Amino acid sequence: MNDPSLMEKIVSLAKRRGFVFPGSEIYGGLAGTYDYGPMGVLLNNNIKNYWWKKFVEERDDVYAVDASILMHPRVWEASGHTNGFSDPLVEDKVTHKRYRADHLLENVGVNVHDLSIADMGGKMHELRLKSPDGNELTEPKVFNLLVEAGIGAVEGQKESVFLRGEITQGVHVNFKNVLDSMHPKLPFGIAQIGKAFRNEIVPGNFLFRVREFEQMELQYYIKPDPTGGKQQYEYWKQFSMDWYKGLGIRPENLRFRQHEEHERAHYAQDAWDIEFNSPMGWKEAWGIHHRGDWDLRRHQEYSGISLQYLDPDTNERFTPSIIETSGGVGRAFLFALLDAYREDSLGGETRVYLALSPKIAPVKAMVSPLLKNKPELVAKAREVRSLLRKVHPTIAWDDNGNIGKRYRRQDEIGTPFCITVDFDTLGEKSGLKDTVTLRQRDTGAQERFTVSEIIERIRLAIQ
Repeated sequence: MNDPSLMEKIVSLAKRRGFVFPGSEIYGGLAGTYDYGPMGVLLNNNIKNYWWKKFVEERDDVYAVDASILMHPRVWEASGHTNGFSDPLVEDKVTHKRYRADHLLENVGVNVHDLSIADMGGKMHELRLKSPDGNELTEPKVFNLLVEAGIGAVEGQKESVFLRGEITQGVHVNFKNVLDSMHPKLPFGIAQIGKAFRNEIVPGNFLFRVREFEQMELQYYIKPDPTGGKQQYEYWKQFSMDWYKGLGIRPENLRFRQHEEHERAHYAQDAWDIEFNSPMGWKEAWGIHHRGDWDLRRHQEYSGISLQYLDPDTNERFTPSIIETSGGVGRAFLFALLDAYREDSLGGETRVYLALSPKIAPVKAMVSPLLKNKPELVAKAREVRSLLRKVHPTIAWDDNGNIGKRYRRQDEIGTPFCITVDFDTLGEKSGLKDTVTLRQRDTGAQERFTVSEIIERIRLAIQ
């Protein structure tokens, strides 16, 4: 994307039109937190519902769980998060701003992947690296990304737990429960949507890197067979890409990127990202990882409970391998907005609109009487809206200002259709009775249709 101001435009529009607000804004805000407004809640839910439809509802081999945010501390020991889920932190000695040492080094061309914390410190000294404000930096130190909490009623006697840093482990610790209650046959998946928390050193780029976020994730369990595993992995890679394109994002703004060997976790047999062409460059939107049997094997070791699968056909016991397809709701939300943002000169003036897919647009259509002081027009428009709400509940009503201003407001929130009831609808022109004007968001084109024709058009568009 060539517009360096695009992110700033999206942040402004998101607040102005009720998509996203800064967290705790009246108290000065809290870095890395955001609140979703009325339009944002609708868009967010539409994205999640579309994921749920494709990954769960339309399949017979996927089961759902909703695991607790608070989990036993041993879960995070088994997963490796307690010791390994950390970043190298440095601090500006004057401003006390915090930075990731690896990012500062990468910005000057240093390959940090094989460097220890001590090595990073030595390299920073060697390069005489300063903070972005030109000040001296502290020595790098380990910064754990898990957010710690205390549970219990008595102060000083609280048990230390963590807010989950990912939703993955909530699925794996319930693998046996799903086996025992649902009796699925391999291959099968367990899906979940849920909140996760990370103590990010430097949150930023709006919704891209935040401290509280929501994930959509499928853990798919397969036999530990290299050939079959490769086939399943390629299937879920393409399935995930097709889903992302299904959000309405232009294909040229999406690509696959395979992790280099030094990027992959030690247990990962393969790892690919779906990346989005953002104003910050190509950024991770989604991850597809072949995790081997790492998670189940570790939880079996740390819990002492067998997490093996008994094949009913061969009577063989084994620990399944896992293919993970996972992404953030907030990132899908952000990338959908960035991709959909448009400016044109429709009608001789600059117009801003969001070319969102009708499937995920927060409002599916707006109904409006041409004049709000004509009771007969208002009554007919409300009748039309009631009929459309049987197709989908988010059909807006707007009778404020002239019709052009109403269209502009709907354009900025991505409403694909605007429907106007005028005097011709009431039968003042022969042949036009019971027809209304349908305006298309992207082109501004207007045509007359019967209400039944418009109902069918909207129904097909949002499927």
